Amino acid sequence: MMTGFAISEYPNVSQVYSDLRRLVKLPIRSIRKEEMQRIIDSYFGEKCKQSKAMIDTASAFIPGGVQHNLAFNHPFPLVFTQAKGAYLYDLDGNEYIDFLQAGGPTVLGSNPQIVREKVIELLNTTGPVTGLFHEYEYKLAEKIVQLVPSVEMFRMLGSGTEACMASIRVARLATQKKNIVKMGGAYHGWSDQLAYGIRIPGSRHFEAHGVPRSIFKYTQEFYPNDLNSLESVLKKNRFFGGTAAVIMEPIGPESGTRPLDFNFNKAVRELCDRFGALLIFDEVVTAFRIGLSGAQGYFGVSPDLTVFGKVVAGGYPSAGGLGGKKEFMKFVSAGLQTGAKKALIGGTMAANPLSSLAGYITLCEMEKSNACERAGRAGDRLTNGLKKLIAKYELPFVAFNQGSICHLETVATMLLDINLKKFWTIWKTISEAKKRKHAMEEMGAAYMSEGLVTLAGSRLYTSAEDTDEIIDEALLRFERVFQKVEGVKFNS
Repeated sequence: MMTGFAISEYPNVSQVYSDLRRLVKLPIRSIRKEEMQRIIDSYFGEKCKQSKAMIDTASAFIPGGVQHNLAFNHPFPLVFTQAKGAYLYDLDGNEYIDFLQAGGPTVLGSNPQIVREKVIELLNTTGPVTGLFHEYEYKLAEKIVQLVPSVEMFRMLGSGTEACMASIRVARLATQKKNIVKMGGAYHGWSDQLAYGIRIPGSRHFEAHGVPRSIFKYTQEFYPNDLNSLESVLKKNRFFGGTAAVIMEPIGPESGTRPLDFNFNKAVRELCDRFGALLIFDEVVTAFRIGLSGAQGYFGVSPDLTVFGKVVAGGYPSAGGLGGKKEFMKFVSAGLQTGAKKALIGGTMAANPLSSLAGYITLCEMEKSNACERAGRAGDRLTNGLKKLIAKYELPFVAFNQGSICHLETVATMLLDINLKKFWTIWKTISEAKKRKHAMEEMGAAYMSEGLVTLAGSRLYTSAEDTDEIIDEALLRFERVFQKVEGVKFNS
């Protein structure tokens, strides 16, 4: 076990895939129909009336009634009014254990007092933004450079999407090559060129609605855990403009939903060196959650560029940034420097005083309190408890974790595969994915009715606020949901 990291034991990747493949082959098992109707009627219908009314009103002004990708929409989004530590509270006064944690950034727990107090102090003096330099821009950048070994310089941006966009522009300038190769199934924001091969490896442009296919002329994907797939693309690219960069999440696409073999990152690093491509780690989720030195610190692999998001602003807005070696970061320099060509990037609200201060205070507090390890222990306890419940009720579900990033797969929607040799079957795969997504939504709604907020009903982030007592209470609630699954024999 490596100290300082959230991961106490790396998952047995081959066993995880074996279990997931078995799950995909089995019929979908979700909540029994009569139980699902009871949940919708008695919980959402009776206990969430104010949320329903507000969403109905909002739908007249907001497409779909909600604006956040992480919002859980089945049977309708709930309206949350308070976040505190391990808990969330909705408009109707219902309390929830928060395993969404804003999609991952709040490793300290939601709305920590020490950060909030400093933010209020700053709002009373500087205000949230001036458009000019503030001392916490420097303090945050210095802190990240201190914590992440591969990062010699850091530039803050508005989001992870912006940071991913900046990273591929820098790579092209630095290498004078054209192609960007991404790991299939990964989400690197919603920019045109990276909206390729998302969710399901091999899906190419099929989920990129509104993006002309010609945009992807210089974008390719490779399969997770498949070095031959990557090498094949790199070899081909030598004759078509070369490869500027390989971009990937170091624990696997979709926050490790398809986990990578422990040594895979090292092998990718070697391939990038062989073919003269930069290695970009997208650590939007993993940086400062796997450990203060990121997933790259855990795996002992040094990327050329690192994409940051989420926790870099401590859960406050404008959370994104790019870090890396000085020879590459010179391409994103601001100000009046002349000489080298610079990547076209910007952001009026980037590195604002509020976000910079919040990020700096958050990282300092995480360092003092061993927050990554504490959140990781909670993730272990939660995952081990879920495994016991799965076995107890003889369910085909799969639970595994990378520290405080926990996966509970009940239908394995993102584990579907597309056979490129039979590419005409892609529509069948996408149709199957939609059916499985609905089953995920039903499970997520059932969790919500028991006071458990998850990410899409299949991913859970633990925080340093999750005590043993909170995790044990959560497991009791998960058990009540599992008792409602089709085929489970349970006598109350």
